[in-house]
Amino acid sequence: MVADAPARGPSRSRGAVPSARPRRQREEELLVWPDLVFVEFISALVFTLTFVALAILINAPLQDRANPANTPNPSKAPWYFLNLQELLLHMHPALAGVIVPTVFLIILGAVPFFDTSNEGQGQWLSTPRAWPNLIVGFIVGTVGTWALIIYNSGKHIVVFERFTFDADSFDNFPPLIVDERLREWPESLNWLTSVRALQTDIAWPGELETIPLGETFVRTDLLGLPRGSIQWNFPAWIVEQAIPVNLMVGLPILLCLVAWRLGLAKTRRDFMILMFSGWLGSYLALTMAGTYFRGEGLELLWPWEVRPAES
Repeated sequence: MVADAPARGPSRSRGAVPSARPRRQREEELLVWPDLVFVEFISALVFTLTFVALAILINAPLQDRANPANTPNPSKAPWYFLNLQELLLHMHPALAGVIVPTVFLIILGAVPFFDTSNEGQGQWLSTPRAWPNLIVGFIVGTVGTWALIIYNSGKHIVVFERFTFDADSFDNFPPLIVDERLREWPESLNWLTSVRALQTDIAWPGELETIPLGETFVRTDLLGLPRGSIQWNFPAWIVEQAIPVNLMVGLPILLCLVAWRLGLAKTRRDFMILMFSGWLGSYLALTMAGTYFRGEGLELLWPWEVRPAES
């Protein structure tokens, strides 16, 4: 007996011609030319014309050759690192230059694992509350970052002295505001001039500035050198690490809680849009502050007061 041959697929009538895959319509295709190259050409043309217009309208004086023995004041990083340079002015260098960027990249890579919904996948702002979360997050991130920059730079004192006055020193109210009669910042509040003032203007006990934590792990004594010791500067830790970390973690959590209580953010995607737009506003604020508002000694100034360094 001959066993039946196993079935190799659906039976097909003898003489039938297999049907070819239907040809896609032109509206369903995106070709390199003209769909992609034409758009890239127009974008490159607009970009070039914009650069030419900026070169004509904005004065960018050439200076002397770079002198390695003379560092310009201010010395700024490339524009794409100015946000990190701005962070270096407000917290510990290791925290601003290494830990914060690394943690942010890890969180950004974890967003797809947190937002697992397939609804509206591949679409920009597809959820019903996407636009309100985008607008609120961007405004809060921008305004909040600028407020912290102004406070830590001590410029809120200038605002206080400029827009307040001592009404008791005038006969008539409202008085004319003149520079000689502006109310000065109270000396009793000098510790509120900036975050750094919490370390310098408060009489911390000397023991808190040199708390011994033991010796280093590196056996420098084997090389004939004295073995180093680790000392903890508690006031510096409060100013450079504790306060910045609590602000960077606590303020986004507070924003999420407020948005949840108000019904602005309900789903995971709403919270992701809220957080990302807030980070974007903070990123742009830090970049603008480092680019246009930092003058000599990296002091916070108005853009028209920032001048190139004179050789």
